[in-house]
Amino acid sequence: MIDTHCHLEMKPYDPDREDVIRRAREAGLEAIITIGSDFEGCKGAVELAEKYDFIYATVGIHPHDAKDFSEEIFDQIKRWAANRSQKSEVRSQKNKNSKVVAIGEIGLDYHYDHSPRDIQKDVFKKQLYYAKEVNLPVIIHSREAKKDTLKILEESGVTKGVMHCFSGDMEMAERVMSLGFYISIAGPVTFKNADRLREIAKAIPDDYLLVETDAPYLTPEPLRGKRNEPAFVVHTARFIAELRDISIEDIDRITTLNAKRLFGIGKMPEAEIAYKIRDSLYLNITNRCTSKCTFCVKFHTDFVKGHKLRLEHEPAEEELKNAIGDPTKYKEIVFCGYGEPLLRLDAVKSVASWVKEKGGKVRINTNGHGSLIHKKNILPELQGLVDSISISLDAQDEETYNRICRPAFKNAFNEVVNFIKEAKKYIPDVTATVVTSEGVDIDKCKEITDSLGVKLRVRKLDVVG
Repeated sequence: MIDTHCHLEMKPYDPDREDVIRRAREAGLEAIITIGSDFEGCKGAVELAEKYDFIYATVGIHPHDAKDFSEEIFDQIKRWAANRSQKSEVRSQKNKNSKVVAIGEIGLDYHYDHSPRDIQKDVFKKQLYYAKEVNLPVIIHSREAKKDTLKILEESGVTKGVMHCFSGDMEMAERVMSLGFYISIAGPVTFKNADRLREIAKAIPDDYLLVETDAPYLTPEPLRGKRNEPAFVVHTARFIAELRDISIEDIDRITTLNAKRLFGIGKMPEAEIAYKIRDSLYLNITNRCTSKCTFCVKFHTDFVKGHKLRLEHEPAEEELKNAIGDPTKYKEIVFCGYGEPLLRLDAVKSVASWVKEKGGKVRINTNGHGSLIHKKNILPELQGLVDSISISLDAQDEETYNRICRPAFKNAFNEVVNFIKEAKKYIPDVTATVVTSEGVDIDKCKEITDSLGVKLRVRKLDVVG
């Protein structure tokens, strides 16, 4: 896990800073980003990043301190930022300032107004434009300043950054995400009166989510009242995982990947052929597909729930078995991934048979084209090997289906409906799925599934896994 925002250089840590850093290591944190917010804080952050290999720094002037901003201070921020390496792999000890990974904490704060608002806006703009010039992400503080924050961000053209310790509404979240910004959730999401923030933390797409402590502030439950520290990020992460109905491991993987992508730190994950989400193990056996669905995640990212699914090769059956290990460790083994698994029918049958022999359960997620692909009814061949199957219906009629799913076959919609009907004869648990795309009539889709006697599961657009 990565704590993407804390202030380790601040005075509350003077008595035991090394112990705090040690506890973060012991808690399993892969990295910490300590955030500069005034001149001395930036200096301290950079010094900590020099000293510890897993600590990175940012430099910037907080809106509270905008009144103290000067060209001399700005020149030093530029020197710190200019002396970084673009890629973590080439950072070196000789380049002592190379671990500055962002400009921030910058922004607007109209709650306290410690600096005049016109000065806040001017300093915010200067730092934004500099970050854009040097291609660094920005870390944004915005409190009770939604309108001006959005206006300045949209006019700046900056497309890399994070809204730190998000406290805005869903409209603000959607607008900054449309600019390319991440949303970072801190300890207040665990507080009893944080209903709106919890709804936002639940709704943010995986690709835009980060976690932070903002330590020494905003200690999460159940430790509220104590001084916060990076090791406590796990409490916020666990709370968010419960909100999103996924595991703490899923949140760890998702937010760590996002932090690496935004700040350019650490090693990116390699492609996976077996990947765990919640308590199921998914098998990624092909990236080929007979549909080009407009909503398919693979057209804009290589990742699902932090797992890289863009395969370099199609795995052999023995590779798949080795990747599974003991299938009884999981609720089910799911043939899914970035393509249509039934394109590899023989591999599915062989591995499914092996899973069943070992005492595991098998599910297939399919677009329903299996019989079209192989020019025969393949469902009898899956009888006894597959416990459940999820089939993508995705529309209420052929016209809508062709527009959304762009199938390789003519008459694909009617064949999918027939595949769902036929599946009931051979597989114990059959579910049809629909994604909430434009033009899809969920009620009419339910009429179809009711007539076929199968369950309907509605998937929210852009929510994968």
